[in-house]
Amino acid sequence: MAQITLYHAAPSRSSIVRWMLEELGQPYDLRLVSFKKGENLEPKYLAINPMGKVPALKHGDTIITEAAAICTYLADEFPQAKLNVPVGDPRRGVYLKWLFYGPSCVEPAIMDSAFPRKEAPPRAAAGYGSFDTVVDVLAKGVGAADPYLLGKHFTAADVVIGSGLRWGMLLFKKLPERPEFMAYVSRIADRPALKRAIAKDLELQKQQESA
Repeated sequence: MAQITLYHAAPSRSSIVRWMLEELGQPYDLRLVSFKKGENLEPKYLAINPMGKVPALKHGDTIITEAAAICTYLADEFPQAKLNVPVGDPRRGVYLKWLFYGPSCVEPAIMDSAFPRKEAPPRAAAGYGSFDTVVDVLAKGVGAADPYLLGKHFTAADVVIGSGLRWGMLLFKKLPERPEFMAYVSRIADRPALKRAIAKDLELQKQQESA
C-alpha cells in the first residue's frame, strides 16, 4: 500500500492534485468519492474532509484538504522532486503568491462572473478586487513566464495556476483566450505528467459511465 492516498472524483478540483502527484513521481492510491451516490456526505468521508468535497489527501497519518495546500505540502514533503522553492530562497515569496492566487483570486473571480449576484459587491469587499484586475494580473504573470512562473524551474505553483487556466479558459469558458494564456497553457500541455493525469482521468470517467 502506498503512503499517499488521494480521495478523488473526475472531473473535479482533485484533478489538480492528481497532476501534482504525477509530477511528484511517488506511488499513490486512489479512493474514489462518488458525488452522485452521495458518498461525499457520508460520515466516513466527512471524518476525512468535513467540507464534503474533494480533494483530500492522506500521507501516513496526516490528512490535508484544499488543492493548493495539498500541492504546497507535497512539494515541501518531497523536495527531491524539485517542485518547491525552499524556505530561505528569495523566490519563495513569489512562489507562494502564485500558489494562493489561484484559489483566492482566480477561482472566486471566475465563479462570481459565471454566477453573478443580483447586486455586485463593492470592489473592496471582494478579496480578489475585480474580475478584470484578476485577469490582467494573471496575464502579466504568465506572460512573463520563461517558460514557467519561476523561469526554467517548474513548480507546484505552475500546477495550481496552470490548472486554473485550463479549467477557466478551455473547459469552463469563463476566462478570455488571451495570447499570454494560450501560450502558457500550450507549454504546460507538453508536460508528460499532465498528459498522464488527463489520460488516467478520462479512462476513469469512461469506467464510471459504463458502470
